[in-house]
Amino acid sequence: MSEAISVRQLQTRQPSHVTVATASLIGTAIEWYDFFLYGTAAALIFNKLFFPTFDPMIGTLLAFATYALGFIARPLGGVVFGHYGDKIGRKTMLYLTLLIMGAATAAIGFLPTYETAGVWAAVLLVTCRLVQGFGLGGEWGGAVLMAVEHAPADKKGFYGSWPQLGAPLGLVLGTLVFTVVSSTLSDAQLYAWGWRIPFLFSIALVLVGLWIRFTIAESPEFQKVKDTKQEVKMPILEAIRMYPKNILLAMGARFAENGFFYIYATFVLAYATQSLGMNKQDMLNGVLIAAAIETFTIPAFGALSDKVGRRPIYIFGAVFSALMSFPLFMLLATKNPHLAWIAIALGLAIGHAAMYGPQASFLSELFGTKVRYSGVSLGYNLASIFAGALSPLIATGLMTAYAPATWPISLYMVALAIITVVSVYFATETRKVG
Repeated sequence: MSEAISVRQLQTRQPSHVTVATASLIGTAIEWYDFFLYGTAAALIFNKLFFPTFDPMIGTLLAFATYALGFIARPLGGVVFGHYGDKIGRKTMLYLTLLIMGAATAAIGFLPTYETAGVWAAVLLVTCRLVQGFGLGGEWGGAVLMAVEHAPADKKGFYGSWPQLGAPLGLVLGTLVFTVVSSTLSDAQLYAWGWRIPFLFSIALVLVGLWIRFTIAESPEFQKVKDTKQEVKMPILEAIRMYPKNILLAMGARFAENGFFYIYATFVLAYATQSLGMNKQDMLNGVLIAAAIETFTIPAFGALSDKVGRRPIYIFGAVFSALMSFPLFMLLATKNPHLAWIAIALGLAIGHAAMYGPQASFLSELFGTKVRYSGVSLGYNLASIFAGALSPLIATGLMTAYAPATWPISLYMVALAIITVVSVYFATETRKVG
C-alpha cells in the first residue's frame, strides 16, 4: 500500500519548470537521435545497401526520397496525438511517441539489405521510416507544450527553447555515434554490419527516456482545462475552425527553419562527399561542431525573445539564412574542411538557431490551451512535408540537373527564407510583456 502511495505521489508531484524543461529536453534529444540517424545513413550508407543497382547519385536521390517519407507521416501523428493530447493529456502521449520512435529505429537495425531481400528491403525501410515520422509527429507538440506551459510567463521563450535543444543534441549524438562506428571499422565492416549499431543503440536511450518522463507531472495549464471539464470533443477540428490563419502562418514560419536545417545536416554531407570529393569524416565533424555550438545559441536566442519579442529574432534568423545561401557553396567549393565547418556553423548556430530558439513559445502562444496540442502539431508538421522533407530532395535534384552550378540551390534556399519572413511578419507578436 505504501509503495502504491509513493508512486502516486511521484506522478502527481508538481516539479519545477527547470525539471520539466530538462525532462522534455532529454526526451526530444532521444527522439531526434532516432530521426536524424536515418538522415546521416541516407546520405552516406543507404544508397549502397538498399539501392545498389542505381547510379550513385540516383541511389542518393532514392535514399533521400525514403527519408522524406518520414515527414509525410508526421502530420498524421500530429493529428492523432494532438487530438488525444488535448483530451487526455500531454504526458501520456509522450510515453507513446517515445516507444513508437524507439521501436521503429531499432527495427531498422535488424533489416535485411537489398543483397538478401531484394526490393523488399527497401519496402521494409520505408515502413520503418513512416512509423518514425508518425511518432515524431506527436512528440514535438507534447514536449514543447510541457516546457512552455510549466514555465513562468516572462521566461516561456527561454524554457520553451530547452526541448528545441533536442534537435541539435540528437544530431550531435547521432553523428557522434555514427562517427565512432565509421572511424573504428573498415568500410567493409561498416557496410556489412557496423551501420546497424547506432540504430540498435536507440533501445538503451529509449529506456532512459521513459524513466525520466515517468517522473514529471501533467501540464498545469492543461490540468486546469481538464479539472473544469472544458475539453472539446474534436480538438483538431476546433483548432482549424478557430485558428485557420495561425495554422497557415505557423507552417510558413517553419519553411526556412526546417528546410535550411536539413540542407545543412543531410544534403551538404552528400554534396561535399560525392560531388566535391571531400572526406566523409571531415564533413561529419563539421556537422558535429555546428550542432554542438547550436546547443548554446538556441537557448540564448530563446531568452532574447523574452526581452525583445519572438518576431524580430525569428525574422533575423530567416534573413541571415538567406544571406548565407550563396557563401555556403562558395566556402564548400574551396574543399577546405575548416572553411566548410565555418559555413555549416554559421548556418546552423546563427541562422537556424535564431528561428528555432523562440519557435516553441512563438507557435504555442498562437493557440488557446484547449486546442493547443492539435494546432501546434498541425502547423508544425504540415510544414515539414513541404520544407524539411523536400529540401534535401529538391537540392539533390537541382544539383543533378544543373551541376556544377549551385546557384539554383541557393535561390531555392532564398525562396524558403522569403516565405518565412512574410509569414512571421503577418503573425501576431506573442511575447507577454510584464
